[in-house]
Amino acid sequence: MKVVDIIARAKHPLFTFEILPPLKGHTLDGIFSTVEKLREYEPAYINVTNHQQEVVYMDRPDGFVERRTVRKRPGTVALSAALQYRFDIPVVPHLICGGMNAEELENTLVELNFLGLDNVFALRGDPPKGERRFVACRGGWEHSDALVRQVKALNRGSYLDPDLKDPVSTDFCIGVAGYPEKHAEAPNFSIDIANLKKKIESGADYIVTQMFFINDHYYRFVQACREAGISVPIVPGIKPFSRLSDLELIPQTFHIDLPDALVDAVLHASSPAEIRDIGVWWCTEQSKDLLAHGVPGIHYYTLGKAESVAKVVRAAF
Repeated sequence: MKVVDIIARAKHPLFTFEILPPLKGHTLDGIFSTVEKLREYEPAYINVTNHQQEVVYMDRPDGFVERRTVRKRPGTVALSAALQYRFDIPVVPHLICGGMNAEELENTLVELNFLGLDNVFALRGDPPKGERRFVACRGGWEHSDALVRQVKALNRGSYLDPDLKDPVSTDFCIGVAGYPEKHAEAPNFSIDIANLKKKIESGADYIVTQMFFINDHYYRFVQACREAGISVPIVPGIKPFSRLSDLELIPQTFHIDLPDALVDAVLHASSPAEIRDIGVWWCTEQSKDLLAHGVPGIHYYTLGKAESVAKVVRAAF
């Protein structure tokens, strides 16, 4: 079932979550265990992330360094199909512009269509690790609005090859990302909203936000979207704080603010377990407040770990 239909038919706010494919060389056992722990809370759908290749430098026996590209978390399409058919829960695989040209993206969409997956989440993707800016590969897309248009073209039966005979139309529902505290590369909040509107005008059906820890940022973001004429559902995405190093890593990685009360509590925690408890407490209070404000649902970033999210959902929903 399409995400927009799930949202439209829901009689109560939805619980959804996101997982990462396992590292290359590992099995799906950990992923299946995470989903098993969370399925009792009746997730409406599950997102599966996508990761482009990274540049690594390997020492050679002759003393020189060799530059290689590796993809550490392949398998988004296969994992998405495995989850949907094992657990009978709709799955939303991520599609990213990074590392793929238009032909490769089209082929991926064809595979998803063959597998019966009718939801995708369209993202530009981050620059490769060690690179300062995003650069599309030859024949690829610089921005996710172009990827959205490609998916919509397939939904009309328009493929890259104009000579195909009687091509079938796909029927994908398309989600895109929104940034309550603006995308790190946008010069200001207003331009970031304008960029988001381009994605909606290109054919995106709904928005899921980047994580945030201050709900007022989300409420301001939704108001700005509505004032700009963006009327699609906007699902808040949040994450339980989990470790001391998050104080530095989260702001650096996602360019978001952490609230004083959360930072102070973490700094005064006496153990890693207490920090996790603080993270659950804060995320639970966030969730209760969001639900009281009538959000369509809450999307949780699990990073493959179910325990903290399960505690939050049990307490908030």
